[in-house]
Parts: sequence; structure tokens; C-alpha cells
Amino acid sequence: MMNIEKIDRILRDTAYIRTGGSAQELACAKTLIGECEKLGLTAKLESFDVPMAVMHRARLTVDGQQIPCKGYLCAGSGDIEAELVYAPELTPCALSTCRGKIVLLDGYLGYWKYQDILSSGAAGFITYDGNANYADEDIDQRELRSYVSKGEKRLGVNINAKAAIELVRSGAQRARITLEQDEFMGQSHNVVCELPGETDEWIVLTAHYDSTSLSTGAYDNMSGCIGLLGVAEAMLNKPRRRGLRLIFCGSEERGLLGSKAYCAAHETELSNVALNVNLDMIGSIMGSFNAICTSEERLVHFIEYSASIQGFSLKARQDIYSSDSTPFADKGVPAVSFARNATANTATIHNSYDTLKVMSAARLAQDIDLISTFVETMTNARHFPVKRCMPDRMKDKLDVYLGRKRDKDA
Repeated sequence: MMNIEKIDRILRDTAYIRTGGSAQELACAKTLIGECEKLGLTAKLESFDVPMAVMHRARLTVDGQQIPCKGYLCAGSGDIEAELVYAPELTPCALSTCRGKIVLLDGYLGYWKYQDILSSGAAGFITYDGNANYADEDIDQRELRSYVSKGEKRLGVNINAKAAIELVRSGAQRARITLEQDEFMGQSHNVVCELPGETDEWIVLTAHYDSTSLSTGAYDNMSGCIGLLGVAEAMLNKPRRRGLRLIFCGSEERGLLGSKAYCAAHETELSNVALNVNLDMIGSIMGSFNAICTSEERLVHFIEYSASIQGFSLKARQDIYSSDSTPFADKGVPAVSFARNATANTATIHNSYDTLKVMSAARLAQDIDLISTFVETMTNARHFPVKRCMPDRMKDKLDVYLGRKRDKDA
């Protein structure tokens, strides 16, 4: 079974940065294929196209001073100089001040935020990440995602939070952004492995194996990949009324690209998928265990009751989760994501602090046991209890998350 020694070994073997579309991501995919083969299973690569870029030069100068930065990949090349304006909230009032200027933004550059600065006539943008209270000067490598820009690009850079604070504190006036990059189409990969059942119905289990540019991704999300391997191992020699399909998803951190690609390529097969079980961030030393159900609400109560019977502390809710469950739910497949969510001061993600230090092999083994029991129950249900219908409330949340409409409460 998936014991502590095996968990520790896989975590160590994959403790490197593996961004979507990179050679390192492909190396990790091959490692996962090898782990499946050790279980006597056959796994295959399914490739899909992803936008890629090689940055040759990224430079930000503010009032004559060069500021450390990383240029947004896939945001084009060029050189712009303009007045700098800080817009912490993109209200109509704030947007009216952005035309022809370089805009310093708070928060993540999502679809609607980018559309707002486009419509305002902004010349370029600056984002920031990191923590003002941390000693490091780390800067994440961001990209202008194709479904965000829809082909309309503005030059942008990302800086450290401490630099952003200093720009605002000093009343910085004028900025210049220079980007030089080559953009091209590359490939990422899903790893697919199947344990057939007695019927043509399937339960699909997903977990992404890529990381962000600063992270070795032990918590987010090699933990989930080990979870899939653990479930497969637990179910190897047990009866399976339904088949189990394991999908280790590539390029999740770049906008759920692997699961979106899988759902697009296999859309006609999804009618035979009864449930998606997604694992994203389990096994941390600290944190509460959660089940996020994008499904009818009855599944929430079933999971809570089942966990209680096993003496396992768990919180469940009906919602969407920013992970590979979402594309399946958007195609009408009921989905549940399991996650152990630690507080930000005990385990953070998308930065250099996501390492083996925040993980507990013993805790991960416990989480796998709970998930395996749930999967076994669903796999062998005589009549599948989860209705294949997406509640209107969940459809509305999916529309907001996927940028099809704006959040009325945002």
C-alpha cells in the first residue's frame, strides 16, 4: 500500500520546478508513468498545445531607476513609456484615470480585470506578488493567458510587493516597460491510466502535476498525484463495478489547461463519466480537510456522514474549486475536490515556500485512506447515487469563474 516510505520517496524524486510545457514537466510526467508501471498498470501521454514564450529582455524603469521585474510571457514585445498610476480598485472613477498610462494593479490579473484596463485605454500594466514582511525578493514569472487577452495584448511586468510599496510611497511619476520575447506554440501533457470495471461507466480521478515558476510543488500538487497513485493501489485487487480513469493533468497552474484539453478531446466520452474526484493539496502537516462538491447538494451530506462514520474530521460544501474539477463540472459531470487547506502562515502555495517542509507523509497516507474508501463506495454502488445534473447555482458560479459573466458581488 501507499506507505510513508513510498510517499517520502516520490516527494523527494519530484522536488523540482516543473512549469507547464517545460522539459521538467515532461520529465515529471515520465516519472508518474513509471510509478504507474510499478503498480502493474499501463499509462500513456496525451499531448496538447500550449502557448509558450522565451523572454530575452524584461526591463522596468521608474523615474530613471531600474526596478527588478519579470516580464509577462505571451504579452508581446515592445517598448512603452508613460505616466504611472496606481489603481487598487478598478472602479469607473479609477478607470477614467488610466487612459494612455501604465497602471499598477493590486491582486491577480484575471479576465475581467484585464478587460477593464483594455477598455480604459491603458498603455501597459504592472502587477506584484510576494509578501512585504518576508525577507526574500522573489518575483513570480507570470503570463498573459490567451483566454484572458483574446489576442489583444498590452506590455506588462511583475515585481515584488516591497518594490510596489516603495513606488506608491515615493509617489513615482513615470514608467517605462521594455519586453523582448519569442512566442510560439509548445506542448504539455496529461498522463492517463485506467483500471477497467465491469460496466462502461467510469469514475475519473484527477490531480495536476505541474508547478508554478518559484515552487517545487510538494503541497501543490505532487500530494494530489501521490493520492491518485494511492487510490489506484488500494483498488488494484478489489472488485470494480465502474472503471477508474486516472488523469495526471499538465499545465493546471496556467489556467486548468490540461483538464480543459482532456474534456475537449474526449467530450463524447464524458457521458459515461459518473463522477470526477479531484485531489489538489492534501497531506500537509497543518490544515483542515475539505470536500468541495460541484454537484447536487446531497453529495455534500453523504461525504460528511461517511467521513464521520470513519472518525475522520472533514468539512464539505457545495461550491466550485479552482482546480481540474471545474472543466468536468462545466461539461455536466458531477465533481468533488478533496483538499487539506492550511492557513497561509503554515503552508503557502505558488511561491518558494511550497516544499517538503510543509508535508507529512503520515497525514497524506490518512487522507488517501479516506479518499480510497469514498472511491470504492462510489465505484461499486449498484445504482449510482449522484444525479448527473448541475444545479443552477453551480452553473452560475461556473459562468463567473470561467469569465462568461461578471460576478455581481465583486
